[in-house]
Amino acid sequence: MNIDVMPIPYSDVKNWLLHKHYARRMSPVSYSFGGYRGNELIGVVTFGTPSSSSLRCGICGEQYKDIVIELNRLCCENSKNIASLLVGRAIKLINKPAIIVSYADTGQGHIGYIYQATNFIYTGLSAKRTDWKIKGLEHLHGATIADKSRGIKNRAAWMREKYGDDFYLQDRPLKHRYVYFIGSKKQKKEMFAALKYPITEYPKGESKHYDTGEQARTQLRLL
Repeated sequence: MNIDVMPIPYSDVKNWLLHKHYARRMSPVSYSFGGYRGNELIGVVTFGTPSSSSLRCGICGEQYKDIVIELNRLCCENSKNIASLLVGRAIKLINKPAIIVSYADTGQGHIGYIYQATNFIYTGLSAKRTDWKIKGLEHLHGATIADKSRGIKNRAAWMREKYGDDFYLQDRPLKHRYVYFIGSKKQKKEMFAALKYPITEYPKGESKHYDTGEQARTQLRLL
């Protein structure tokens, strides 16, 4: 398949993700790549440092936390082949060594076949957590709701005072967790040995494709 993958500006990524990705919000971006068919942008993928120190340490331990990055957004034309090609080629452009973690959201019907096709390691389901919700705003991501009280000392109390009974907690759907190591043969061997999660067989099942139905602005590559 004749698709070129290369770094692209944040502005091009933002346009795609805010219109086409189900989360409708940006994540921290350290690397952003686009896939082009000819000079037309047909997909984007981003990687960023997870804000959670426990997540970074939880993969391979404290000594590796500074090289953990998350594949946090992937959005492209409705084709598994395009998505796996975009991810596979983007990984090769990331500075080494690095530990990449990514999640497939069961709440959206995702299995993670793209990560399976690109040889990620499957390490089971994420831990149980809850999200903040507000009645009437259920379409908003839990992190978007939490952002409303960012910087406030007692955030939960503030939310309850502001929204009353409309503020509630909801169990977060579990996520399939995938891990990928990049580096020299020796580095990958050492990271593999330090992995804290058990490696299990790939999950199977019907995977759903999600699209907001909106059209992202078509960005052409400048030749």
